[in-house]
Amino acid sequence: MKIVVGLGNPGKEYENTRHNTGRIMVGMVEKKLDKNKNKIKFLTPDTFMNNSGKTIAPLVKNKKDLKDLVVIYDDIDLPLGKMKISFNRSSGGHNGLGSVIRALKSEEFLRIRIGIASVTPSGKIRKPKGEKMVINFILGEFKKSELDVLKKLEKKVAEAIEIIFSEGKEKAMSLCN
Repeated sequence: MKIVVGLGNPGKEYENTRHNTGRIMVGMVEKKLDKNKNKIKFLTPDTFMNNSGKTIAPLVKNKKDLKDLVVIYDDIDLPLGKMKISFNRSSGGHNGLGSVIRALKSEEFLRIRIGIASVTPSGKIRKPKGEKMVINFILGEFKKSELDVLKKLEKKVAEAIEIIFSEGKEKAMSLCN
């Protein structure tokens, strides 16, 4: 079974926050890839972000299962509306992804990182400074215009997932990154 997991926090108060980008994107993509529903299990853990691994680990029993796992999550180091596929990398300080890595005892799975950072008019990433500001930013709600940007990215993410599962991660990374 192929599994696509969207990281985020459960509950109405987190629904449209930047930290829920993975959950938001999985909801969008699941509708778009409806025809593949029997082949792909879409999952949004009911645990809080920092405990995401507890939900995913029971579904991934061996190395082969890792090849069929894609985790989608927010990335403050990418501009809003951009995505990047990566494989076998550290958590980069993302606590939800860190939880998944610890629970699986492996970094050998695919991730689709979805940018949430704002940018200057010249295109430079504008990140909040300091831990408190970062937390306030990622737990802040998307504006409608920002959600519209994510909606435009939905098609590219859906195509990336299809390529990953049909032609492999290398092809998806070369076409989508």
